[in-house]
Order: sequence, then structure tokens, then C-alpha cells
Amino acid sequence: MKKKLFILGIRGVPAQHGGFETFAEKLSIFLTSQGWSVTVYCQEEGEGEIWRSDWNGINRIHIPVVQTGAKGTVIFDWIAIRHALSEDGLFLTLGYNTAIFNVMQRIKGQVNLINMDGVEWRRDKWGLIAKVWFWLNERIGCYVGQHLIADHPRIKDHLATRVSSRKITMIPYGGDDVSAADPAYLERFALNPAEYSIIIARPEPENSFLEMVGAFSSKKRNHKLVVLGKFSPDINRYHQQVMDCASSEVIFVGAIYEPLIIQALRFFCRFYLHGHRVGGTNPSLVEGLGASCAVIAHDNPFNQWVAGPAAKYFSDQATCDDLLDRLLNDDCAWHKMKADSYSRFAERFTWGAILVEYQQLLDAWYPSLNSD
Repeated sequence: MKKKLFILGIRGVPAQHGGFETFAEKLSIFLTSQGWSVTVYCQEEGEGEIWRSDWNGINRIHIPVVQTGAKGTVIFDWIAIRHALSEDGLFLTLGYNTAIFNVMQRIKGQVNLINMDGVEWRRDKWGLIAKVWFWLNERIGCYVGQHLIADHPRIKDHLATRVSSRKITMIPYGGDDVSAADPAYLERFALNPAEYSIIIARPEPENSFLEMVGAFSSKKRNHKLVVLGKFSPDINRYHQQVMDCASSEVIFVGAIYEPLIIQALRFFCRFYLHGHRVGGTNPSLVEGLGASCAVIAHDNPFNQWVAGPAAKYFSDQATCDDLLDRLLNDDCAWHKMKADSYSRFAERFTWGAILVEYQQLLDAWYPSLNSD
């Protein structure tokens, strides 16, 4: 009989939204190839009955939700977890944002492993009510999950202040090995290889956009900075501040979701600027390493462990400015940083290794389904 895994906590597969969806897609396809039966709960827009489909051998349970945004996600999680109570198998929940609903699974006796993601309640973008919600759900997730997964050593250390470290396994996020890309994708942005640097992130204060764009724009660089992300300056003051401080050499291209275009933009960039200050193993940083990007990153323990000595680090706008002054025209340093980035990627973040670690963890927990 096939081992059965149900994946909760994401919007669905194939991936269209973010890192967790990409991971779920990779894991589902891999486990299916290893003989598992994998079911993924998928959020759909609109109203109607729950329905099922098959995608690449993966079972999908589609749940229509009328509401949008955070409210829609909470409602989707509520319906998905209630539906999952009637299923038999092992459960993997990605994220703890609605862990209070997972209490039902614990009462039912289902075995649920929870990937605890980052320390969401520390993010600057959330107001007090949201921070309290995330803080409470982090605590609940620590206790209702039979086992926890941390994607970074510092996240494991943080969770170990809540529960025993024996209850936590550290498995980082993975990335694709990008050894080549099509330079034709640069033409739509009027870019040439190595004549631009890039930022790929949500434009939020905790991701240091103001510091990075401000540093780059402090003087004429004879170089372009390409910024990927959805900006809404009419309704978001921070977005307006970032765009106001940008020089004419900064190009805001909006949000781009086509993987081949993003891979090409990464692969041919001079530097990848990564300003995340909060979180664990950031998917975009890992993907930058996998594309052999020379990385300039915010100086904090999360980024330091992921990129290691391959990257150069800044702490504020002035130190970012100084790094750009020193590195933009230093070909020797640039080539070494690119080689070191790929070495770090190959050492720890390839999908092949990451997925095997997950399979071993799931295999170890599967016998517990019949332990009672």
C-alpha cells in the first residue's frame, strides 16, 4: 500500500505564488516518483463545491473561496483542515499562520508535521493585532505539531525556546541549479549582461529597499539597478519613498513570475542585492546562489549562514554605498564572489539533497500512524 501524504498551508500546485508553493511542487513530484500518494489542498477563487483533480500524478483538492487576501487565506485553511479530518495518512503543514485550526487534527489523533517558516510576528509590515495573531499561532504550532521543521539553524534555536530541540529538524530551502540562461530575455528590459544589478523581493521596510536603492542612487554609477516587485506608490507611503529616492539609473519593472525570465535576470546580473533582515533560509537568496550571483546582502545571522563568506555584507545605507563603490568595477572580486556563491549552493541547497532529507523525515514518522 502506498504511503499517503497530505500537504496543507499553501495555495496549491503548480506553484504560482511563492517559495512554499515551489517547495510543495518539488516535494510532491519527488515523493510521487518514490511511490507515495501525495494530495495537495489548493485555494481557488469564487464559490462552489469542493472538487478534485490530478496534476502530474498528484491529487489536488480544490476549495473555492469568495474572500480575497489574508481573510480568504484564513477561511481556506479552516475549510481545508476540516476536510482533512476525514482523511487518513501523514500530514505536512507549511507555515503556522493558522496553527490554531491544526488543534482539531491533534484532537483527532492525526500526525501532522509543521514547517514553522520564519518568525512572522517580528516583521515590520504587520500591525499589533496581526503580530499578536502570529505570535499566538507560533506558540500553538509548536505544541500541536508532532514534529517541527525549521529552515535555518537560527529558526531552530528560536523554536527550541518553546519546545525541546529533539522535536525540531533543520532542513533548509532548496534552489535550482542555473548554469545557463537565454540572454534574449534581457532585451525586453534593454539590458546587457553584467551591466546591471538586481533586487528581487517584496518592497517592505524589513527588506531594506530604501537603504539599497538610496545607496545605489547616491551618485551616478554608469550601471543600472533593476528592481523586481509590486509597487503601489499611490497607496503605500514606503513604496513612494523608495521610488522618490531612486535615480534615473534605477528601473522598476514590477512583479515578474515567469521562471525563465527571472532566472535570466539573475544569471546575467552583476550583483544580486539582498536586503532581508528577518526570516530563515530565504528562497530568493538561495536561488541567487544557485545562479552563481555575486551577492551583496544585509548583515544578519540569517543571511550570513545561507550565503556564508561568498557574500559581502552591509548594515545600513552608508555601508551599502561603500560596497557598491568598491565592487562594481572590480572584475576580480566579482568573479570570485560568483564562484564562491555557487560553491555554497552546491554544498547545502540543491533540491536533490533537500528532498531526500524530507523523505527521510517523513519515512521516519510514517510508522507512528499505526502506533496506537
